[in-house]
Amino acid sequence: MPDSSLDTTTQRRGVSAIGLAALILATLFAGAAIYILVAEQPARLALEDRSLVLHWQESYPRAARMQAGLAVLASLAGAFAFWRRRNPLWLAGAALMLANLPFTLMVIAPVNDTLLALGAEQARAASRALIERWGALHAVRAGLSVLAIAAFALAIARGGESQSALRK
Repeated sequence: MPDSSLDTTTQRRGVSAIGLAALILATLFAGAAIYILVAEQPARLALEDRSLVLHWQESYPRAARMQAGLAVLASLAGAFAFWRRRNPLWLAGAALMLANLPFTLMVIAPVNDTLLALGAEQARAASRALIERWGALHAVRAGLSVLAIAAFALAIARGGESQSALRK
């Protein structure tokens, strides 16, 4: 049975809402990641070694939980938009957001674990270098989320549909 125009409009709005949610969630993730890179990390690096380590240890767990949740939710919203409209841009954005999790677990987590295990009395130039390395790795996460934003925004600009679905 063919879709009525009302059903088609409702479906488009549903995808628009879920697609917009994916875009907003990815943007929130990127905003937090970029804020950490341009504001928090430079301010933190201006501290002496002991305070630097203590500040990083205090701020990291809260930010990690928030960003992990945003990455998962943005991925799910993007995957749902893909499932509804079959536009590969939704899937690309979802995959980019989800890529933050294995990157964090496999690449950043060993650095995190080392930094979290440090006592304030162990803070030295090596711990500073490790926090600088953490910042560079965190920039990858920001980059992944910015690419996801671009994919989601392009999908929305194209009406959420895949080009092959539009030709039908």
